[in-house]
Amino acid sequence: MLASMFVVGGVNSIQHAPALAARAKPVADRIRLFTEKRLPVSPPDETTLVRLNGAAHVLAGLSLATGRMPRTSALLLAGTLVPTTLGGHRFWEESDPQLRQNQQIHFFKNVSMLGGLIIAAGDTEGRPGLAWRAKHAMADAAHAVADARDNVTAHLPVG
Repeated sequence: MLASMFVVGGVNSIQHAPALAARAKPVADRIRLFTEKRLPVSPPDETTLVRLNGAAHVLAGLSLATGRMPRTSALLLAGTLVPTTLGGHRFWEESDPQLRQNQQIHFFKNVSMLGGLIIAAGDTEGRPGLAWRAKHAMADAAHAVADARDNVTAHLPVG
């Protein structure tokens, strides 16, 4: 269910990228400033960024919906949702009260979806997480070393 909005919204972004590009410009400009200093290539124009973001939403949304790499998909969607929200729902810039309220609703809907994605990204489906497994592997290794040491010292001659 969480993935459905990303699939539908991603398809919409791909189909209507030129119309959405103007709203994406403030975020795209910040991305451009950030990447120009760190990457040898400049990022694509706003329309292409909107399409790429839409494609990421469709692919990761379908992956999340089908249970294929759900944690990775949720992380990718969470990472792309932040610039999508900041670019597309800038309610604080709206002067019309009705438009402002509409954008505010969409902004906080996305914040809620981000919370769901964070939960999905951390869900181990009842299996121990990586931190738990690492901690217990270290404890098991320590016990194995102690057992080996005890075994060796038990068989050493006294004196």
